[in-house]
Amino acid sequence: MAEIAVITGGTAGIGRAVARRLAARGTHVAVLARGWDRLDATADELRRLGIAALALEVDVADESAVEQAAEETERQLGPIDIWINNAMATVYAPVTAIDPGEFRRATEVTYLGAVWGTMAALRRMRPRDRGTIVQVGSALAYRGIPLQSPYCGAKHALQGFTESLRTELLHEGSNVHVTMVQLPAHNTPQFSWGRTKMPREPQPVPPIFQPEVAAEAIVFAAHHRRRQILVAWPTVKAVFGNRIAPGFADRYLAKHGFRDQQTAEAVDPNRADNLFEPVPGEFAAHGEFDEEAKSGSALLWATLHRGTLAVAAGAGIAAAAALRSRH
Repeated sequence: MAEIAVITGGTAGIGRAVARRLAARGTHVAVLARGWDRLDATADELRRLGIAALALEVDVADESAVEQAAEETERQLGPIDIWINNAMATVYAPVTAIDPGEFRRATEVTYLGAVWGTMAALRRMRPRDRGTIVQVGSALAYRGIPLQSPYCGAKHALQGFTESLRTELLHEGSNVHVTMVQLPAHNTPQFSWGRTKMPREPQPVPPIFQPEVAAEAIVFAAHHRRRQILVAWPTVKAVFGNRIAPGFADRYLAKHGFRDQQTAEAVDPNRADNLFEPVPGEFAAHGEFDEEAKSGSALLWATLHRGTLAVAAGAGIAAAAALRSRH
């Protein structure tokens, strides 16, 4: 029986890359997103890979819509094995320039959207005592940066929510697995359509990775019982650097964080954004930073293959010991 996965925010950026990677494995995929044009294009692409694909127009901030999408997925595709919470929205601006409605909307999509997705998945997975929920997190779940307070706050909240849920599942002896994948900066369309109040266009903080790097980690997490995966060195540096020297990080980001998150290009006054409505257009997995983006991470490879590395290290130690014993 084919595996069934749900991906929120699955028509562009990392979600689109994850959908492609799952489809290549033969997984049937339900994609939840806003905007029928990209939903149809995504479903058509996935079906060409030979799997059953379901496109559902859903605003993840609406709890009842997420629940209905889960019900429709199981009706059309079958029992959900994997639920991936990836949808996000943000505002690039200082805290004092963000309206209450903008804060609320970004939080409802990025944080509460993941909560509603998790709860919809749990209603189905817990009675069956199986399934995996993957929270797509960020290095910014551990280290807040300027100009992204709604997103940083939402990812911090998701980290705490996930830890609480994990302990509850362990307490009841459930075989449902919840995991979180913490990401560095990626080359996705979010920098082209995220709402901004800055003078110049947003950009990811280098080093930048292609969305396929995140997709590799997310799909791995969906099939291995890892508590958490830190993707690439920038995430590791942010997580542990903030533990060791948070004051230094504060001062560094105060000095460099505004400049590093903006290109030299002035913002078009007619620029559309996706905070409240989807932005039309031919957006897929990649954003506008292909030339700078890295297509792989040696540290991620080592993280995902730590068993192989441990065996190789053990074999090397044994060989060295045997060589010494001969002399």
